[in-house]
Amino acid sequence: MSRMFGTDGVRGIANKDLSFELAFNLGKAGAYILSKGKSRPRILIGKDTRASGDMLESALVAGICCAGGEALIAGVITTPAVAYLTRHYGVDAGVVISASHNPMEYNGIKFFDSNGYKLPDEIEDEIEAVISGKIAAEIPAPIGAGIGRKVCVPNAIQDYISFLKSTINVDLNGLKIALDCANGAAYKVAPLVFSQLGAEVQAIHNTPDGNNINETCGSTHPEKLQRFVLEIEADVGLAFDGDADRLIAVDETGKLVDGDQIMVICGLDMKRRGMLKRDTVVGTVMSNIGVDIALKKAGCNLVRTKVGDRYVLEEMLKNGYSFGGEQSGHIIFLDHGTTGDGLLTALQLLSVIRREARKLSELASIMPRFPQVLINAKVDPAKKDRYTEDPVIMEEIKRIEEMFNHEGRVLIRPSGTEPLIRVMIEGAEQREIEECAARLARLIEQRLN
Repeated sequence: MSRMFGTDGVRGIANKDLSFELAFNLGKAGAYILSKGKSRPRILIGKDTRASGDMLESALVAGICCAGGEALIAGVITTPAVAYLTRHYGVDAGVVISASHNPMEYNGIKFFDSNGYKLPDEIEDEIEAVISGKIAAEIPAPIGAGIGRKVCVPNAIQDYISFLKSTINVDLNGLKIALDCANGAAYKVAPLVFSQLGAEVQAIHNTPDGNNINETCGSTHPEKLQRFVLEIEADVGLAFDGDADRLIAVDETGKLVDGDQIMVICGLDMKRRGMLKRDTVVGTVMSNIGVDIALKKAGCNLVRTKVGDRYVLEEMLKNGYSFGGEQSGHIIFLDHGTTGDGLLTALQLLSVIRREARKLSELASIMPRFPQVLINAKVDPAKKDRYTEDPVIMEEIKRIEEMFNHEGRVLIRPSGTEPLIRVMIEGAEQREIEECAARLARLIEQRLN
């Protein structure tokens, strides 16, 4: 039986894989495990704009109250806001109902501990063991006044905005900013925070209806934002995903500025200001070779981890680094927050633009980009971790790497949530890497289906 918790909480199609009953049990078991023995644990709950969020919120609240806990309802708010507010309010845990950048029919449940960090595998396993009955837990079943209550948090968005504004020391007067809110959790907070700092803000995809979250918009589909930036002659475009824990930017010429480029821009700014601990940026195996080149030229290092912001964070905490992230736009400023935060990242990026008095296109040009191709191979879910056992696949990978002669690389990564193997090839020639990636993906599909 597969593990209930994936790389980013429990996810699945709402009302099918992620049922009301499962959400209830997660609320009940989570309150028990994370309460640390308190008779009235307090747990903050936030959600994105998916229609299924109401159902799952009700189930979580019921589970928490059933265990004697108090459920604090923040309403529609970003994932990083829940992480921040959990520690700001001094509650015992936080829960986010969101499937991030996934389509609207999916949803997810993710926990944060009292310090605003995602739960380690061991704690997730304890919650799962309680739900499955592998641990004979005596979860409290209070009656009368002991039953938990639901409490609405009236100022959650404004408290989060106050925090965001405290992380920068410049205003945004004179900047015209185009926003793509992905019809998700940032649709209220993003226009507010940038406007309050003095920017002229124009937003698209900020009218969620429960069904249009991430629908051809946001950080995974920034094409409309690119056109919008040119149309309104904005200085910068900012695209968030459904729960706003990632950022993809657009420069004034309409070109994309991805997470790798943002890390270089902000990392080198932190280096200049003496704020980049150990002169090191933490990236992942997906980080472009250009990140290495730009950082080394400035006397900095790049440390790579497995794909996933939780692995980036683990490396940062383990070795005392202050900054890291992913190409997809999950960026962690550990001096300010405990998880990737698209709005926080946007403010730090805009701060560099202000301090340097340079256009975003100029700042982004410091990083040479090597072409990358990413192709998904659809495979039997039971076999997606077995590609290393297939000699034909491994021989083809070896042949491609030898052909590149150290001027390119091949990365094979099974998806944590889908029946896919992701084939990434990076090299100097776009056409060559496209052909190699397509050929390798077809071979993987043939061999593992």
